[in-house]
Amino acid sequence: MTMTPRLRKFWTLLILLGGMVGSMFIAGQWAWQRSLQEENRSVQGQLALYGQALAQRIDRYRTLPEVLALDAQLRNALTHPLSAADGEQLNRKLEQANGASQSSTLTLLNRDGLAVAASNWRTATSNVGVDYSFRPYVQQALAQGRGSFYGIGVTTGEPGYFLSQAIHDDQGQTLGLVAIKIALQELEREWLQTTDIVLASDAHGVVFLASQDAWRYRLLEPLDDEERRELNATRQYADQPLRPLEVRVVEALDTGGRLVSVQAPALPGRVLWRTQPLPGTPWQLHLLHETHSSFADSRWAAAAGAGGWLALGLLVLFVRQRQRLSSLRQRSRQELETVLRQHAQELRTAQDGIVQAAQQAAQQTDTGLSRSLEHLPQGVVIIDADLNLVAWNSRYVQLFRFPADLMRVGQPIADLLRHNARRGLLGPGPVDEAIARRLAHLRSGTPHLHESAKDDGTVLEIRGNPLPEGGFVTSYADITSYKNAARELRSLADALEQRVADRTRDLDAARREAEQANRSKTRFVAAAVHDLLQPLNAARMFTSLLRSHLPGDAERHAVDSIDGALAAQDAILNSLLDISRMESGQFDVHIHDVALGPLLQVLGHNFGVLAESQGLQLRCVPTRAVVRTDDNLLRRILQNFVSNAIRYSRRGRIVVGCRRVGNDHLRIEVHDQGPGIPEALQREIFEEFRRLDEGRADDRGAGLGLAIVERLGRLLGHEIGLRSQLGRGSVFWVCVPLGNPAAVQQAAAPATTQQPADDAPLQGSSAWVIEDDGPTCAATQALLQRWGCTVPLAAGAPEALAAAQPGQAPQLVLLDVHLGAGLHGPEVFAQLCQRWGQTPAVILVTADRDATLRRQAAERGWGLLAKPVRAPALRALVSQTLLRQGASP
Repeated sequence: MTMTPRLRKFWTLLILLGGMVGSMFIAGQWAWQRSLQEENRSVQGQLALYGQALAQRIDRYRTLPEVLALDAQLRNALTHPLSAADGEQLNRKLEQANGASQSSTLTLLNRDGLAVAASNWRTATSNVGVDYSFRPYVQQALAQGRGSFYGIGVTTGEPGYFLSQAIHDDQGQTLGLVAIKIALQELEREWLQTTDIVLASDAHGVVFLASQDAWRYRLLEPLDDEERRELNATRQYADQPLRPLEVRVVEALDTGGRLVSVQAPALPGRVLWRTQPLPGTPWQLHLLHETHSSFADSRWAAAAGAGGWLALGLLVLFVRQRQRLSSLRQRSRQELETVLRQHAQELRTAQDGIVQAAQQAAQQTDTGLSRSLEHLPQGVVIIDADLNLVAWNSRYVQLFRFPADLMRVGQPIADLLRHNARRGLLGPGPVDEAIARRLAHLRSGTPHLHESAKDDGTVLEIRGNPLPEGGFVTSYADITSYKNAARELRSLADALEQRVADRTRDLDAARREAEQANRSKTRFVAAAVHDLLQPLNAARMFTSLLRSHLPGDAERHAVDSIDGALAAQDAILNSLLDISRMESGQFDVHIHDVALGPLLQVLGHNFGVLAESQGLQLRCVPTRAVVRTDDNLLRRILQNFVSNAIRYSRRGRIVVGCRRVGNDHLRIEVHDQGPGIPEALQREIFEEFRRLDEGRADDRGAGLGLAIVERLGRLLGHEIGLRSQLGRGSVFWVCVPLGNPAAVQQAAAPATTQQPADDAPLQGSSAWVIEDDGPTCAATQALLQRWGCTVPLAAGAPEALAAAQPGQAPQLVLLDVHLGAGLHGPEVFAQLCQRWGQTPAVILVTADRDATLRRQAAERGWGLLAKPVRAPALRALVSQTLLRQGASP
């Protein structure tokens, strides 16, 4: 049975449509699942970043209550009733500590939970005098030594995260506690930068942090009666209504995420919900991500599937159609020949009509007006080879207002020029010369273009071109409006330039104000770091002194842990100080030609042992390259790169090598085989306090190393960069300009300073310690006495000046630079030398990193130690100084 054409078309269309629908469904589902899994992995990385930022913000202030709990003034304040003056002094102390740490509130509480002093004592919502014994963080600190709690403040009404640390007396009895409230609203404002919804919930399933206000204080899980009683007792969320959040799970993904439907007006449709716990807290961090991208991918894949099936079907139909066309080709050729013959006949007919029309157009009227020129907006005149009028249009007559008797065919163009000259249109000068000059130009047949202004303000653009058979055609266009617009544009441009100049002055003034504000901030940071280094210096010296008095390994290990924590805090403060100095432009840079090979060799030697202890292999590829840089600052950049590679690599090799970039630059690269860095985090890790969680648990940086690297790169003009692949490792690099090898002179090997084998230089020597910080003074005196020195005086500058007697100078003076009350250490030392009549050796001990101070100390032959001071470094420098002075034991 033969299929009719209509039925054949029906089945063909049905197969095409059915296959297209099936292809769309299969391709769309495959793309949906694949894109959803990719988005789930991306959301997991973003959630880890948010969790990392939240943990960093809390960790930044975690040690502050522990440090304050060791403060003798706070501990003594809890042993007896306080006077009004004592209370104000404590409030000011907490206010100053809170101002340096940028936290929310610091509060000192006694063992009854009553607030004795607080950093917000000046405000109307002061914590002083309020009973906080019902708060969990108070009860935890009194019972367990420390506590933590998130809730809304009783007095301030502001939410925050409370960290508390118990304060003990010498017998280990609890006297009270110190608590800090960390405000996390700034973190919520950072979350607003993303289109996703970020939430944090507590152990009860209550959302207490959210990137959108409508989600805050929502219940992810129903509360039972006991939980409600607990929340009411602790007043954790005050009077905030806790509303349930309706969530329906649509699909659970294999990689841990969930596809859910949330009944919320701001989040229609299905979303991807990802949850992870926050280490060290009972909190859960959530991220809700809209699936528009996956849905779009699914639609595109479905369209691609449908297009592929349709293309295949069309290809089959095309082949079949070619077969059908092949059978009709002969007949089509015959029909085409017939059509061509008809076209040829029509073309011949049309050509005859064109010739006839041309012959009619060649005939001119006696008036000379050409109908073919009347439609033109310009005035047009045509003259023959004898310079007589041939044709013109009405616009030409209107522009020059020629009389009717002058405009006739055969009229010499000289008569029209003379008529215009009598009216002053040819400009100043003899009339005959002007006419002769224009006629000569017309005879030469040279094209021309120029502008002419009439007395009434009209501006004409005149264009002249020769004709092939002789003669000339000239057009006159009225461009007055164009010229007026150009003048207005020039006026507008002048006004805009003036506005730009005014705006530039305003911006320059704003820039100066911003620079002044930045300098003020830098001075504040430097002063704050200096004040914080003072107690750290005393703490590190006391731990060094304590280590020798402990008999057991466990006690010494605890002291080593304390010293390690203080060293880490010291590194953070020094890094903050470096950043402050770089931003204020106080960082000295000495650019010169540097041989790179020895620098890399020292780098490999210093970090090789550390890498081997972590099961890694560090290799520095030798090089003879010479670069233009500051060798000390470049060494700091590479040290940060290598230390980060060791910290984040768990296996494999770390390679430091060089690669030429063009003809005048060299790129120094540090390759590791770590976990890699997601592309979304590759810029953020160069910001302050940004670090990854993939590092070793016992060796986590403060997130300042790469921030310093980025600033050092800008300071040196060296480009800093990285490339990374997840699971394969990272490459950090710095690009430096090549130097002149001939300018590098072979430096002599520095003589190695021999460390004394014993305390011979110290035994029996005398030293003064001049320091305005009491704990630091006591710790330094105890260390020197343990090493065999006699320390007749350990006090501030006024006591030292009062005790100085002629001829009784010590062998050594340990001198702080900033002695309080506006006293400067070197100036005090000069006064002491006048009273003694002698000049003993001196070692400056300071938290100031000023390069000028270091140069002055080196020029005078003084020693210099930066706070916080390490006991071995102090011991070595004191011994060397006494040996140089020729001191006898």
